[in-house]
Amino acid sequence: MKLFIFSLVVSCMALPLHADSKGGPDRKSLLESDPDVVYMSQTLKKPLHLKVVKEAPVFFYKNGSNRIGVLKPDQMVEVEAITDRSYRVRGQGMRDEIAGWVAPWAFSSKDPKLVENLKLLYERQLLVRKLIDDQQVAIGMTLDEVTKSQGKPTKTSVRKTAEGQTGQWEFIEYKDVKNYVTRVDPASGQIYRQLVSVTRVERGKTVVEFENDTVTAIEENEDRQGGNVRIIVPPLIFGW
Repeated sequence: MKLFIFSLVVSCMALPLHADSKGGPDRKSLLESDPDVVYMSQTLKKPLHLKVVKEAPVFFYKNGSNRIGVLKPDQMVEVEAITDRSYRVRGQGMRDEIAGWVAPWAFSSKDPKLVENLKLLYERQLLVRKLIDDQQVAIGMTLDEVTKSQGKPTKTSVRKTAEGQTGQWEFIEYKDVKNYVTRVDPASGQIYRQLVSVTRVERGKTVVEFENDTVTAIEENEDRQGGNVRIIVPPLIFGW
């Protein structure tokens, strides 16, 4: 059996601040649709702020093209999105507020492994996104991610202790089987099939075991087995 160990989330184009304010909700949704970008509002429960340690160029595009200004040092900025090579931040430029893509070297954090952890976060979330799109689950996913992939569980059980909680979710797929009987028309003598009932039968089942909101084991019946154990890095805890 093969093991795939996957090591967090979404993208957006960099824009000056005044350009962000004109599009409304539809424009924001469009901006947060880049498949190569991880958006922090969709990933972390609270905003991520980093300190700017030196002047840094700000770019319109995530690949470092189309420079739109310079980020002032000695300020805290909010990180709105990340790739594996740059961060989209919102902060103070030399004259006005600005939002765009900046290289990681411009920032510092209480977390000495900031760049490394954000790269892990980025890689993990791209994998989670694909699992959700493919309606699959993996060890290391959160229950919220499982819900996005599978929907609401058919059956749940939870055990709470002083150390936390454990339990399992069951996802059952059903199919309808139509039942017919053969009859003979007494007037014409013609033979025909008549629907007499519909039986709902189980087509597939996935059981997800979890501990403190993180999947620890997955059981699938024969119809749903994918052939590989799917494992990803659990949610990361940052020290900022």
